[in-house]
Amino acid sequence: MDPVTQLLEDVLDDVRGEDAGAVADYIPELARADASRLALAVTGPAGGTIAVGDADAEFSIQSISKPFVFALVLDALGRDEVLRHVGVEPSGEPFNAISLEESTGRPANPLINAGAIAVTGLVPGTDLEERSARIVAGLSAFAGRSLTVDEDVYASESATAERNRALAHLLRSYDILHGDPHVSVEAYFRQCATLVTVTDVSVMAGTLAFGGRNPVTGEKVISARTARDVVSLMTSCGMYDGSGSWLLRVGLPAKSGVSGGILALAPSQFGVAVMSPRLDVHGNSTRGRLVLERLSDELGMHVFDQHTAIATPRVSVEHDSDGTMRVGLEGELSFSGAERVLAALRGIEVAADVPHLVVDVRGLSQLHPAALAVLRAQVGRLGGEVRDD
Repeated sequence: MDPVTQLLEDVLDDVRGEDAGAVADYIPELARADASRLALAVTGPAGGTIAVGDADAEFSIQSISKPFVFALVLDALGRDEVLRHVGVEPSGEPFNAISLEESTGRPANPLINAGAIAVTGLVPGTDLEERSARIVAGLSAFAGRSLTVDEDVYASESATAERNRALAHLLRSYDILHGDPHVSVEAYFRQCATLVTVTDVSVMAGTLAFGGRNPVTGEKVISARTARDVVSLMTSCGMYDGSGSWLLRVGLPAKSGVSGGILALAPSQFGVAVMSPRLDVHGNSTRGRLVLERLSDELGMHVFDQHTAIATPRVSVEHDSDGTMRVGLEGELSFSGAERVLAALRGIEVAADVPHLVVDVRGLSQLHPAALAVLRAQVGRLGGEVRDD
């Protein structure tokens, strides 16, 4: 097993015995979820994804869809027009609260239910079918594959969502929603019922992390500016009224969903997704939070960690008389930077027909343990060695 997979497996094993929280039961289909499920996936800049645990299990995307639909609408209509309908401030209240500005009726932000319904109402479409199809197509572009709606989850949500319907009619009374509020709210239910796996969500997170470019398909799904705006919003509002504690302990832009999924990302480095159905009092996955807290610590992912450089470290190459190639690294080697260095080393070795490879990391000012483990294992597979003594 490669070192990254082993690291992810170890993190899952560390939290597997945690049983705090409970599955969401206000939507009958979600109440049927297997509470023991646990999965984790990480997607890097070249599109490679490592997934562990119950990685093939599908679940409804729920509120994880909100930043992506917001991104699609921002790209289509522009920031100023969208912000006429929804704010960008933390509400400090539960996700289903009536957080509207007194004077305008704007919801506090697009990541609470009222704001998400307002945003869904901005998606072009003459009827429910057309609007829902546009949303699912957009989510599919972020995931890099065709997604579908779980019709049972959709029906269950629609049958138990009078509060969301009330929010939609309230938004219509303020002229935040235009047209029939029924179409907007039902499209929102279908958006939340879209089926994904942790691999899908990690690729979606990676698309935001890499400026709107899907790292698997290479498609430019949204503009870099839109990606930046959405990531900024996730940093302050993505974990509802638990966002402050999340930023302190995990330090990553993130978004949760009541089916137990959480996406997070390290800008320009990688996207992460975790799924575990038991939720805390804020509606966030309990084991998912613990997994990402550990990953943040072990991989140095906290957005406010001190860094000398985020990009690939400086590389110098020397050749000994016996043909040994000595590669010196300077600067900082992060987890994502290790992937880029390895790609460069493979190219150098093939081009130069090197009999032996030595990678010297002693000149690095900062070296993340996970990056060293990856580098050591992969350089070993190239027949080389890493010097860090």
